[in-house]
Amino acid sequence: MTQTAKVSRHSMIEDAQGIAYGTVMASFGIVILTHLGLVTGQTAGLAVLISYATGWGFGPVFFAINLPFYLLGWLRMGPAFTIKTFLAVASLSGLSMVMPGWIGFEHLNPVFGAVLFGLASGSALLALFRHGASLGGIGILGLMIQDRWGVRAGWVQLGFDALLFTIALCLRDVPTVALSFMGAVVVNLVIAINHRRDRYIVA
Repeated sequence: MTQTAKVSRHSMIEDAQGIAYGTVMASFGIVILTHLGLVTGQTAGLAVLISYATGWGFGPVFFAINLPFYLLGWLRMGPAFTIKTFLAVASLSGLSMVMPGWIGFEHLNPVFGAVLFGLASGSALLALFRHGASLGGIGILGLMIQDRWGVRAGWVQLGFDALLFTIALCLRDVPTVALSFMGAVVVNLVIAINHRRDRYIVA
């Protein structure tokens, strides 16, 4: 005999703590990433590469890169998602500027650091997704391209990340890019294994 699960929704307080957790953990991941000189994918990865190439801070660059995507998010995902995403991006941008002054690493093994980045970032994105937010950017664009031209959003994101890691080879050595790729794999494994709408039904 089967039962129909009753879907409940997050309260505003639950959303606030989920987004707060997500942005803090994402910021922690960025501190690890930039401390080790690694790179990653998506808009965060683009911001990191621009930061490395120009010397500009990650936070302002990440905030600026995401500005064009809010209109797309509003059209594709609705106002609630867009507002939450804006708050998450703004919080991450600000925290990434101050958090290096709060924590430091006397010694951080690069391999463990890449894995730790992946775990922290993956859990951060899970929290944001489950509370109707994201860290903006390429995921929204991928959905728009999928709707308009039928190209799968996953392929759009994969192509963008492949381009980023190729460019990264011009700024970082091969072992560093390889470690970065490992960290990105951990991020995606955490999301792929844990982000299941058929299991997690609270909106």
